[in-house]
Formats: sequence, C-alpha cells, structure tokens
Amino acid sequence: MPTVSFTPALERFLKAPAATVEGATLGEALAQIFAAKPALRSYLLDDQGGLRRHVAVYVNGAPVRDRARLSDPVGARDEIYVFQALTGG
Repeated sequence: MPTVSFTPALERFLKAPAATVEGATLGEALAQIFAAKPALRSYLLDDQGGLRRHVAVYVNGAPVRDRARLSDPVGARDEIYVFQALTGG
C-alpha cells in the first residue's frame, strides 16, 4: 500500500500525518486521505478535482503528470509526497 506524506509547512495549517493507504492511482490514494481528513480535500484540490496551483505532489521523487484527473499510477511500495508551494519575497 502506498504511503502519503505531507510537508511540515502544510501541517502548520492542517493536521496531516503520514498515512498508508490503498489505491492504484494518485486519486484513489488521496481519496483515502480525504475520507479520514475531509478538510485536506479543499486545501489540495480545486473545484474540478485537480491539484491546486500551490500544491506539488511527487511519487517516488518524480512530479505527478496528471494534475487534473490524478490518474498517475501508484504501486504498493510507492511514496507519495504532498508539498505546499511557498511564495513571497
């Protein structure tokens, strides 16, 4: 089962501990997280269900390709990392 981890910067706003989840795609894996932590959904996804611009997600160190449908495949031993993009000057 893939593991989903969140950046500490995100945890300043929402409690988001790492979790092992089920799912064959990024979308399925994140759905498991959202079932346990519904507030994360609106923070990470836009109204169409795609990743918000300020969110970066990597699977085993590679950026996800499908930010709109979250269809990137994930395997049982994959590591999914969710980052909050930081901006400012």
